[in-house]
Amino acid sequence: MRKLAVAFSLLASPALATGLQIEVAGEANGTVTIDLFEDVAPQHVAQITALAEEGAYDGVVFHRVIDGFMAQTGDVEFGKLDGGDMGMAGRGGSDLPDLPAEFSDTPFDRGVVGMARSQSPDSANSQFFIMFQEGYFLNGQYTVVGTVTDGMDVIDAIKRGQGQNGAVIGQPDVMADVTVTE
Repeated sequence: MRKLAVAFSLLASPALATGLQIEVAGEANGTVTIDLFEDVAPQHVAQITALAEEGAYDGVVFHRVIDGFMAQTGDVEFGKLDGGDMGMAGRGGSDLPDLPAEFSDTPFDRGVVGMARSQSPDSANSQFFIMFQEGYFLNGQYTVVGTVTDGMDVIDAIKRGQGQNGAVIGQPDVMADVTVTE
């Protein structure tokens, strides 16, 4: 019985939790650490980690950044700094299938990471956003996939976009390197 209890405690330990480490370059420079919520959005976390492990997020820009709201990235189709199409950034995804929504009661607080999608709740693919401040109007409308545990100062320094859609003009900040952590 004791061995079983030890085994369960190891399974529940944070050391087994999946996360991302993102090296950001541009106006913001530094490392952002994200704890991914496998228990809240298992399909979304699996897709994000698969894309990160294959290097799909490396070199992808923050294409939509709205001051006081969020910074969006993850367009692995059009959002590459080198070889991408910045005019199309934000409209692409990956070769993997779109995901069914995994809505939860986790609120969109500062530092929360959510999946971007189109009008359809079941259209999230590769893009995600990080909240600059709370946005409770998103609760139950978008899938929460994780939270920033270190490096919010780096997120706060990301180059802001302009206009209502937050399109970044000129040289956007970029996820230079994205790795999966455990």
